[in-house]
Amino acid sequence: MMRSDKIGGRELKRTIRDMLKQDDFKAALMMLCQLPAREVINPLFSFFYSMDELTKWRAVTAVGTVVSDLARKDLESARVVMRRLIWNLNDESGGIGWGSPEAMGEIMARHKKLAEEYARILVSYAQKDGNYIENELLQRGVLWGLGRLARSYPGFLKESDTFIPPYLDSSDCTVRGLAAKLCGILRLDAARASLQKLKNDKTSIPLFCEGMMRTYPINRIASDALSRLRMIDGTVETAIRRVEK
Repeated sequence: MMRSDKIGGRELKRTIRDMLKQDDFKAALMMLCQLPAREVINPLFSFFYSMDELTKWRAVTAVGTVVSDLARKDLESARVVMRRLIWNLNDESGGIGWGSPEAMGEIMARHKKLAEEYARILVSYAQKDGNYIENELLQRGVLWGLGRLARSYPGFLKESDTFIPPYLDSSDCTVRGLAAKLCGILRLDAARASLQKLKNDKTSIPLFCEGMMRTYPINRIASDALSRLRMIDGTVETAIRRVEK
């Protein structure tokens, strides 16, 4: 086991940075979880501002892993981290909050109790009548975080058909792509017409998936989302035929 008490602050940060860049990222995550969570959180937060996209996204994954593990041992300490992420997105914090909505989504996707307590806050960042975030770069993080949460606990995104589809018309291509992906995950029928339009959008966007950065064209994301909607159509038609028999 790695001994953090023998590593100075700067050296610990360099060590964590190297771990985030490892080819075997799953092994690196296991090593990170062996370190005291309170000691690795700050260095991981600092990598949310990394110019290297892969490092930034892996830091988000690492925070989700470390904090969800912490929550199983010390729920209140995990709540402190969640409140810190929320504060980072508060205008009064004086910061911008890069990486915070993504980390919130990652943590909650891994720990249901934290999702029960904080999902509504992450959702509110996407709602015009909530704590709406206007910055399109931060909107990317909010939508990604909601998508991560939705894959584990879609029930926490009730009535999302009223506030997610408008993002499909965003001037920001990444926001459009992430919104399309989220509409597919949640199978939002209200987004069907807008998703059809996006089938003509050939813009490609980078997405973090399974520990790596990959590029996807928006029209493919939209087509995948529509395929999920057609699965619902097929299920409904089958159910109707059974009733008619």
